[in-house]
Amino acid sequence: MDKYILKLYITGQTPRSQRAIANLRRICEEELKGQYEMVVIDVLERPQLAEDEKILATPTLVKELPLPIRRIIGDLSDTEKVLIGLDLLPMRLQASGKGSE
Repeated sequence: MDKYILKLYITGQTPRSQRAIANLRRICEEELKGQYEMVVIDVLERPQLAEDEKILATPTLVKELPLPIRRIIGDLSDTEKVLIGLDLLPMRLQASGKGSE
């Protein structure tokens, strides 16, 4: 399994930002089993990073590796949407036998 490099862009320590961090940690622990690196970037503290990545809304999750790069906007409370964005849902379906022919 490839290691996932995930960057979560937030704006301050708001309830929405905290919810996104907690949701991402939960999903990563349940689905990636330690095969990930998660970086939280507060755009108030590091605005240049957000500008360089063209982050227009927060929270935004950027999956840098494995390729392709993917972006998910929101508090990450929709686990299925996050799994699709991380390309994990097809793996889960295959593992359960639902995706095989």
